[in-house]
Amino acid sequence: MIKFDIKQNDVALDYTPENDAWWVLRELKTHHQVRISRAFSFRDSDLISRPKEDEFGELKRGVFRFRFAKRKDGYFRIAGRILDMEVDVLIADKGIPLERKLFVAERNIGIFKRIAKVKQDGGDIVVGGDRDGAIPLDVFRELLDRFPNTGELNRYAAARVEAIVGEFFDGVSDAREKYETYLSKRKSSVSKKPLKQESLLQAEIDKYVYLRDTITAWLEKAESYSERDWQEMITKVILLLLPKYVAVLENVRISDFYSSPDKTKKRFIDLCLVDAGGNIDVIEIKKPFDNSVLAKTRYRDNNLPTRELSGSIMQAEKYLFHLSKWGVEGERQLTKRHAKRLPNGMPLRITNPKAIIILGRDRSTKHSEALTPDQMFDLEVIKRKYANMMDILTYDDLLRRLNNTIASLTDRKAEIE
Repeated sequence: MIKFDIKQNDVALDYTPENDAWWVLRELKTHHQVRISRAFSFRDSDLISRPKEDEFGELKRGVFRFRFAKRKDGYFRIAGRILDMEVDVLIADKGIPLERKLFVAERNIGIFKRIAKVKQDGGDIVVGGDRDGAIPLDVFRELLDRFPNTGELNRYAAARVEAIVGEFFDGVSDAREKYETYLSKRKSSVSKKPLKQESLLQAEIDKYVYLRDTITAWLEKAESYSERDWQEMITKVILLLLPKYVAVLENVRISDFYSSPDKTKKRFIDLCLVDAGGNIDVIEIKKPFDNSVLAKTRYRDNNLPTRELSGSIMQAEKYLFHLSKWGVEGERQLTKRHAKRLPNGMPLRITNPKAIIILGRDRSTKHSEALTPDQMFDLEVIKRKYANMMDILTYDDLLRRLNNTIASLTDRKAEIE
């Protein structure tokens, strides 16, 4: 059992072993370090006090007390080494109690170690208070509430297994099966003679219903798929979803003449699209994480894009820049490399290329609430800022477009019947 004892300038961690207490002393004597509660690492110099020995040399049941944190300027500063990290952690001394679940999630996952991997700037992790770059307390509480428990982790593991090997077992429906079913229906609906307008409209309705239902099914199990899975799945249907394009190019190598003045670098674009005129565009497909479009914190009453959205925009802008600077030589090289993926004899053209970014959610999900009208307005401002060079879509945008298209086609079909 552990508990934290907060004094004026210091915080101590008190550990009471449930059974044998000698193991703590053995670890300190042998390795000069001990790991407590599978979460906190202390050196022998951190030990403040220990249980006493009785007259027979046995340790009495008691408490091991370790130095845990210093209290200064409104924060508890915890040395990173105690949490097996290279950076320190500062937690506001008001607003959130110190307890084990603040540091360790289910299956002994170190919460701050995970945050450090995401942060990656080498600076201290600050929670609460008024320091620049601090994680607001309400955001941190939400992180703790949403950190997966054992049941969720088990369900995630099961979903990943189903996603990877499920297609080999009976009773599991996958995107390929639905796609083949759609193609069969489409073929039968347009092959009858004489060809009727309502048959063509019904084929289009079937297509968009298939796309909507498939994407909806993926989103229900979004956590079970990696970003690469999403790219592969969207690639299978993107030409149906965006009919102006006739080909999808994967792992497209382009030349970067600007990052290093002394040599030309090779860069790779995961996915590119080619329209009917041979013009090449870029598409960025990200995993549909909740809350990945607008940040939790606001700046002067404005909602700001998340790092994921800003990073995706910057990445797409760089791809467009390097493509445009490559010019005619780039067109020749790309046409030669990807000729097998293009309609016979079609040359690729780099003519003011644009980008499409698909990421995130804006509707309510099991993990997050829908964006408010104010947030939706600010998101639209962000989208329109880049409208001349890229189309930024959430997965819910895709579903809305599909639903509106289905409704429009259904109305047109009803008018002629």
